[in-house]
Amino acid sequence: MMIKQMELIGDSKVVVFAGSISTEHCGRKSFAARLGILDGDVDPITLCRQIALNNDKDDVDDAFMLVDLDTLFERFALWKRELPMIEPFYAVKCNTDPVLVRTLAALGTGFDCASREEIDIVMDMGVTADRIIYANPCKTRSFIRHAKERHVNMMTFDSAEELMKVARLHPDAEMILRIAVSDPTATCQLNLKFGADPLKAAPQLLVSAKELGVNVVGIRQARQPSAHEGFHVGSGCNDPMAFREAIGYARHLTDFGQALGFNMRIVDLGGGYPGAFHHTSFDNIAMVIRSAVNEFFPQEMGVRLVAEPGRFFAAAPFTLVCNVIHSTEVSADKITKRSEDADHRGFMYYVNDGVYGSFNCILFDHNNPVGMPLFDEIAEEYPTTIWGPTCDSLDKIEDMKQMRHMSVGEWIIYRNMGAYTCSASTTFNGFQRPVAIYVINRENWCVFFDVHAPPFSLQRQYFSPSGQASRVQLMFEQWIQGSTVIVRFVLLFQ
Repeated sequence: MMIKQMELIGDSKVVVFAGSISTEHCGRKSFAARLGILDGDVDPITLCRQIALNNDKDDVDDAFMLVDLDTLFERFALWKRELPMIEPFYAVKCNTDPVLVRTLAALGTGFDCASREEIDIVMDMGVTADRIIYANPCKTRSFIRHAKERHVNMMTFDSAEELMKVARLHPDAEMILRIAVSDPTATCQLNLKFGADPLKAAPQLLVSAKELGVNVVGIRQARQPSAHEGFHVGSGCNDPMAFREAIGYARHLTDFGQALGFNMRIVDLGGGYPGAFHHTSFDNIAMVIRSAVNEFFPQEMGVRLVAEPGRFFAAAPFTLVCNVIHSTEVSADKITKRSEDADHRGFMYYVNDGVYGSFNCILFDHNNPVGMPLFDEIAEEYPTTIWGPTCDSLDKIEDMKQMRHMSVGEWIIYRNMGAYTCSASTTFNGFQRPVAIYVINRENWCVFFDVHAPPFSLQRQYFSPSGQASRVQLMFEQWIQGSTVIVRFVLLFQ
């Protein structure tokens, strides 16, 4: 399989591949003609190299983001395998990419929204209000009114002031109390800003809700707020036992709320699940959660268990490829800050994405992306600094790394770049966001988006009953044939 050409449809980049691809199995040539499917497994690095070579041929040096939808399906399958009793409500703030969000909607996830705009994003894609949790405990008054108008009832709170606001503006709201259970090893300590103390403040807030006539339906654990019950451990949680502690607090407050007369039917386990390669594996976290859920919320209690994963779904499918737009040789001590390196070579490279763009995760998400040359060469390595393209000296991506010498026009690849990157990027200094290119293999296309596909086992796993697959097909048909071209890849058939 090779890239044949790059084209534009509207304002969307289209990659045309030449390869061995059949559309008969998918049953809908109109879909395949617009999208097509890779024949065989998707190898992101190989595809990125082919795209880069094609760009070189056409003298194109724009950064691009490869989005591997197969990886997204694998992440969804992993969640359903390890935590089948817990409904995922994707944290929209993590990445608002329309293809990512639409695909998760098609798979049946719910959505954790934090603003009027995020609510509109998912509802305009056909997501119903009962699949949304308005998970911001400090909501703008006009946003609360908007949620009421759109029948979004599940929302979080962590203060008496928020209760009074909601009681006045959205009396039908179903409130979820967000509690703060901290993991001191978490990458981002969200509990400094949100969450009620589970022992001191939370019980009193439940009493206040009863006095105000506000309907509380759950607890949100120390993670991202969810429907009815919420707690949040922090983003990038590193200690699996923090989940167990939070679930224990949630059970205590559930019992307390029930004693007050509330129908405490939801427990939200929040967010903080690892997105890709992480020293705390998702398997270990899931094992702790399963054990705690079985102990504190056995199935016979009838409590609905939800969670708010963001990076878990968004990180791994996205691969960023940047172009080296400038190269400067410097004395190595300028990079290493060691006087003994003064007589050695070092290099500073400037690429066409930076901390004002996709690499804002360095500032806002405490992330440390590690890039490598897209095309491997065995060569001597030198102390290296990689800068973004803007005029701001803050725009530094990597420092004091060892890397081979690179020339202007070469490419650097960064894996796992989907979490808290695109959603907070800007066009500061006029530098545009990377073009997104979406890929999927034939089997997944047939299974997920075409009701006429053969009865693969994955279809039964993801869509039960089978009628849901039909609704998914209709949703994507409307999406693809709509006025806005979202999907940016197409394949030639030979």
